[in-house]
Amino acid sequence: MDPALPIVALSLVLGAIIAFLFFNSYFRKRQSEVRSIANPDPNLNPTPNRISKPLPKKPLSKPHSSDKDQNKRHHPLDLNTLKGHGDAVTGICFSHDGRNLATACADGVVRVFKLDDASSKSFKFLRINLPAGGHPTAVVFSDDASSIVVSSYTLSGCSLYMYGEGKPISSENKPQTKLPLPEIKWEHHKVHDKKSILTMFGASATYGSADGSTIIASCSEGTDIILWHGKSGKSVGHVDTNQLKNNMAGISPNGRFIAAAAFTADVKVWEIVYAKDGSAKEVVNVMQLKGHKSAVTWLCFTPNSEQIITASKDGTMRIWNINVRYHLDEDPKMLKVFPIPLHDSSGATLHYDRLSISPDGKFLAATHGSTLQWLCVETGKVLDTAEKAHDSDISCISWAPKPIPTGNDQAFVLATASADKKVKLWASPSNPSS
Repeated sequence: MDPALPIVALSLVLGAIIAFLFFNSYFRKRQSEVRSIANPDPNLNPTPNRISKPLPKKPLSKPHSSDKDQNKRHHPLDLNTLKGHGDAVTGICFSHDGRNLATACADGVVRVFKLDDASSKSFKFLRINLPAGGHPTAVVFSDDASSIVVSSYTLSGCSLYMYGEGKPISSENKPQTKLPLPEIKWEHHKVHDKKSILTMFGASATYGSADGSTIIASCSEGTDIILWHGKSGKSVGHVDTNQLKNNMAGISPNGRFIAAAAFTADVKVWEIVYAKDGSAKEVVNVMQLKGHKSAVTWLCFTPNSEQIITASKDGTMRIWNINVRYHLDEDPKMLKVFPIPLHDSSGATLHYDRLSISPDGKFLAATHGSTLQWLCVETGKVLDTAEKAHDSDISCISWAPKPIPTGNDQAFVLATASADKKVKLWASPSNPSS
């Protein structure tokens, strides 16, 4: 045996032991470094711990707060909203003094709101339940704020009810503490056959020998218009437009004229002739307004009863002078033509669904769908616009005949109603520049 072999073997064993110890020390050191990186000393660097915590809730609540504030943001002319209706509001009307607003609702209830202050946080109102099964379509005040005429539609036809003050409840032991509820003073059924009443407007007849009584014009979805004596319920006139289908009919503020917007482009105007005793004697067709190229969607009389403003599907509005000597064959004069300043996304001109002029004759309120605009009657220019005045299409609009208190001030107030179960009150815009 070679004497060098034991020495070589011992050298290999010692080398292996030395190598093992070296690499073992090296791997332990690397493992310690890795642990140090993965689990740093919290006392040396506390910042990472704070970053790893969940984000606070306060920043997450800001968008919610912003959305809420956005919902509360109103149009500058938006004064108030009358809530509490159980269904679509189908008719509104102010009393002659402007301090009461009657609303007809598809839930079968007529509500009469007391408007002592249009900016009030709450309003008192009187509730009138219609006979079961009827759906009110229009409402109008008669001679005073306690007399209300309502049209109600059923499958069997349309009915009219006039509600007035009920008889006081007499009691020997207890004094009267509440006002009596309104009761039906007169009623008519199937007044327009089986057709629904589209519009109903009233006016105090003060022209000529008229005695000041309220005359009401009800316009059906057919072609007929009926005039009613508000207090007695007597029918005092009937006309047929012979224009396929009515859109609406209005009566002048002095009770002299009625005019109809219908399927055709022409507007027919009738005069109510009064007898010496003040009663309505007959209704005579006296003139036509010719000039529109398409159907007239709505019209309204100016406060002086001498002009009519019409809106048509031809994209124009026109102002007509009807204070002419028609008995001498003098035709009504077209005073002004304005393009309707409302367009869709493609630029096409839209038509107005409804019009209503302010009591001072300066502002014209006009609607299309849920959009409400205020225009200057003198120039036809838009003074203000509320693009989403309601959540649904606007069903009716009406100006209060007199200024209403709004906090420390007074203003002409416009009321609008919609299928969204709301009635909104709006202030008039600033006076139009001349």
